[in-house]
Amino acid sequence: MKKNFRKATGNTLAPLRPHLKWVVVGFAILISAGSIFYTNNLVEQLRDREQRQIEIYASSLEFLANESENVNFFLILDEIVAANYSIPVVLTDEEENPEDFRNLDLATNISDGKKRSEFLRSEIEIMKEAHPPIKVTLKDDEDNIYGYKFIFYKNSFLLSQLRFYPYVQLSVIGLFGVITFLILSYIKRVEQDRVWVGLAKETAHQLGTPLSSLMAWSEYFKDLYPDQMDTLLEFDKDVDRLKVITDRFSSIGSEPQLSNQNIADTVDEIVTYLQKRLSTKISMTVSTFPNRNIEAKINQSLFAWVIENLCKNAADAMEGKGSITINILRANEGRVAIDIQDTGKGIPKSKVKNVFRPGYTTKKRGWGLGLTLAKRIIEQYHQGKIFVKESEINRGTTFRVYLSN
Repeated sequence: MKKNFRKATGNTLAPLRPHLKWVVVGFAILISAGSIFYTNNLVEQLRDREQRQIEIYASSLEFLANESENVNFFLILDEIVAANYSIPVVLTDEEENPEDFRNLDLATNISDGKKRSEFLRSEIEIMKEAHPPIKVTLKDDEDNIYGYKFIFYKNSFLLSQLRFYPYVQLSVIGLFGVITFLILSYIKRVEQDRVWVGLAKETAHQLGTPLSSLMAWSEYFKDLYPDQMDTLLEFDKDVDRLKVITDRFSSIGSEPQLSNQNIADTVDEIVTYLQKRLSTKISMTVSTFPNRNIEAKINQSLFAWVIENLCKNAADAMEGKGSITINILRANEGRVAIDIQDTGKGIPKSKVKNVFRPGYTTKKRGWGLGLTLAKRIIEQYHQGKIFVKESEINRGTTFRVYLSN
């Protein structure tokens, strides 16, 4: 029944998660598009309003100028355009020579007439790109045209700001979303770490009782069967290994103590232990370069856990037959490189980036946490690095571990 329940939940609940993510993304895109559309529509309305306002100014100027022969254009411009406190405007003659302007603060601050005229000409060129100029036709009493004036203008500062407002708004929202996502991810990671730390320490606590019992039984059988001492000594090695495993679980979540250790000697001890417990058809060799005197700062118990895990994974990949080669060498920048190479079935390129993710496994049994813990031990506790150096289908895989010297 439990198996059927897992199948049911696995086939129905799991696919909802990516669907829910895309629903959220879809809503975000819809809201963003709606905000941009609404703001652009508002900008278009304000731009049309500003254009109509300038056209009214031009019509008024044309009407008043043609009503009197002695009209003062600058006085008319002062009176008509005074209500315009936002739209930049330049009045020119037929040759587009600036005669007056409004709402150009930089031009107001230029005292030199020549420089101001040059500045206004540059503004006129900008205004031409924004809007076509409005022509003011000048006529005499007999309706004969005797000249023209031009009014150049561009969008007000408010309108220009409003045009970019939705993009600024979305940028701020996006930045806030990213920060929120990072904070929530950090909180989630901290909570997960607490769960795993608690589980590890509880496991170590639970192992304590049967381990003490096994130690007592070992001493009892040594007295009872002295002729089986060799077998019982091997039994003691496994008990000692259980002690090491218990210590490893106990140390998770605590700051590990690092010390300079000879890496070759440490790896030899691990290989010696594993060689008797793996298939007899698996050969294990250790080589060092340039010599065996290669040291690095490690926590011996946790580092041994990593090497054991990689070697056991290699043995599983080879299905009990093949060779494991461990190469220890000095790398650049004072680091130590350790390559664990097997002759197993290899890892597809599409799955290499997933091997260190929690839950990833190719085994029928297991939680897929071994390489995840190995990565954490090397990168967080030892400030090193672990990755798949190379892998080829049906040829084998090489993991590389970097340690600080």
